Amino acid sequence: MKQVSEDFTSFSPTGDTLVLAAVASPAEQELLDDWLRQQRRDRPEARVEVLLLPAHAEDPPATVMARLVELLSADPDRSVVPVRIFWVPGGLPTRSKVVSLISGRDTYRPPELLQRRILRRDPARARVVAGEPAKVSELRQQWNDTTVAENPREFARFVIRRAILAIERVELRLLGPEYKSPRLVKPEMLASARFREGLEKIPGATVEKAGEMLDELSTGWSRFSVDLIPSLGRAIFSRGFDPNIDYDRDEIEAMRHALEIHPAVLLFSHRSYLDGVIVPVAMQENRLPPVHTFAGINLSFGFMGPIFRHSGVIFLRRKLDDPLYKYVLRQFVGYIVEKRFNLNWSIEGTRSRTGKMLPPKLGLLSYVADAYLDGRSEDILLQPVSISFDQLHETAEYAEYARGGEKTPESVSWLYNFIKAQGERNYGKIYVRFPEAVSMRQYLGEPNGPIAKDEDAKRLAMQKMAFEVAWRIVRVTPVNATGLVSALLLTARGLALTVGQLHHTFQDALDYLERKEIPMTNSALRLRTPEGVRAAVDALSGGHPVTRVDGGREPVWRIARDDELQAAFYRNSVIYAFLETSLIELALAHAARAESDWLAVFWTQVIRLRDLLKFEFYFADSATFRDNIAREMSWVPDWEEKIASGPDGIDAVLQTKR
Repeated sequence: MKQVSEDFTSFSPTGDTLVLAAVASPAEQELLDDWLRQQRRDRPEARVEVLLLPAHAEDPPATVMARLVELLSADPDRSVVPVRIFWVPGGLPTRSKVVSLISGRDTYRPPELLQRRILRRDPARARVVAGEPAKVSELRQQWNDTTVAENPREFARFVIRRAILAIERVELRLLGPEYKSPRLVKPEMLASARFREGLEKIPGATVEKAGEMLDELSTGWSRFSVDLIPSLGRAIFSRGFDPNIDYDRDEIEAMRHALEIHPAVLLFSHRSYLDGVIVPVAMQENRLPPVHTFAGINLSFGFMGPIFRHSGVIFLRRKLDDPLYKYVLRQFVGYIVEKRFNLNWSIEGTRSRTGKMLPPKLGLLSYVADAYLDGRSEDILLQPVSISFDQLHETAEYAEYARGGEKTPESVSWLYNFIKAQGERNYGKIYVRFPEAVSMRQYLGEPNGPIAKDEDAKRLAMQKMAFEVAWRIVRVTPVNATGLVSALLLTARGLALTVGQLHHTFQDALDYLERKEIPMTNSALRLRTPEGVRAAVDALSGGHPVTRVDGGREPVWRIARDDELQAAFYRNSVIYAFLETSLIELALAHAARAESDWLAVFWTQVIRLRDLLKFEFYFADSATFRDNIAREMSWVPDWEEKIASGPDGIDAVLQTKR
């Protein structure tokens, strides 16, 4: 557990002040009384009136509500100050956190029976915190501007919600950004004038039905789950992977700065169910705000549904054919980004069973775009997230799908088997990259601008945004040894190779990758040595997907026919690194058969091949792609003159490249 910051400002009452104090036990009442006595001693001229609220003050008893209505109507210039007892977490090892929750030791709010004993042992474990004060007149103006403003009782509920959120902001500053989570989403949205206005336009829609749908979408990170769930996630993937995720620290710091300014949607590449675990772990261990992840309702099974809901998961229906549900979902997404909470889902929509990036899905992204164009945020960042693995146990499952096998439905037994499979062998390392975010403002223009009313222009801009996100993911995903070994042995078509043969063949590919400045993992860099090659093929041996063959003068390695589909997954994960050079060689071979204008034919063919394959692979935009081709061709001296000279010059260029 992190140390709680001491940097917070105590409230000093001035004039007429109403303190809304949430206490839950005699020990907390004593702390509050001591605090009030101190405030009155320090400011004897101030008039301080106190209204006690239950600890969970979202819906207080009728008598409390009636008293609050009376106090709020007394003086419009009266200041309202929320106060609560904040319990400092003591910090236990992960294995003890569940026990702590039951026993009361070192949890956020210990049971009443233990509170006095804890405070005698450590008085600093609890403190009184006060939220930012606001005048009754200011709160009433906000209420009139943002809600349907029905009656004084509803105004009192509004004040309570504002008080809770003000205290949450103070406690967030004490705990850190990783504990940021939405609160009171349902009552805030149902009271919103914007929400009610849209609801009236949907035939048959009622506030009650909308409330049920908001309950279905409800999510959040409890403070306990912020501590526990990432630790459990790490425990799951650490069964087979290195527990230390590989990051680029410069990318982390750049993203941290960006998230302090604008809300973000994290869009990750999806190769494994582990991705849903890895993103929260990455955010928590780097002390970044938590993400709220969209997932299919099929993952809300058994006891895992409630656990996931308290761990930032938002479950979506598979079919969005109900107009009311679509409206509620759209408004829910808008509320989340307006309050600057971060969303998270796979840009591909599902796991890639082939190893290649799938085309981006625009459904949820269109809801975020609507929220931006509606003026709910000055900008929204689309943060690409690349997640890659040295190996995956799911490749065997993907191979079965390719042969016509059926997907196993998610269930508790499925989850048990999935976790168990992580410990079958060593799968290597996990790599997470956060390239520069894509700005919605850059692609969609100003909020409420012309594109908001032009659906065709909006859809085109969204497609460009999504493809840019996917391209940035591809560009930073490091090439690993597994992909290179699989690609080479697949080209051998079943032929077995020695370590020496593999090592010799890898060198040209490694030279190319280094010259293109394509990121590589340490396992790929170690292919420069025979020992690194041997370590790579040994890690993949046993049909995962490489087979070692002994009995000769030295061992040899091959990919058996039954393992080719698994190997193809790994090969496809690195094939993007060689796309441009492959198109160059194909275009050169084509130009060599032309009768004239060989240089023009070369460029025409390169662009034609890009257009032909742009629905299979991701490429840089047209101008950048052309620059990349020219830059690579510049490695060959006088390449333009040689191509323009005809077939002999083209053959010379090809020989130089090879």
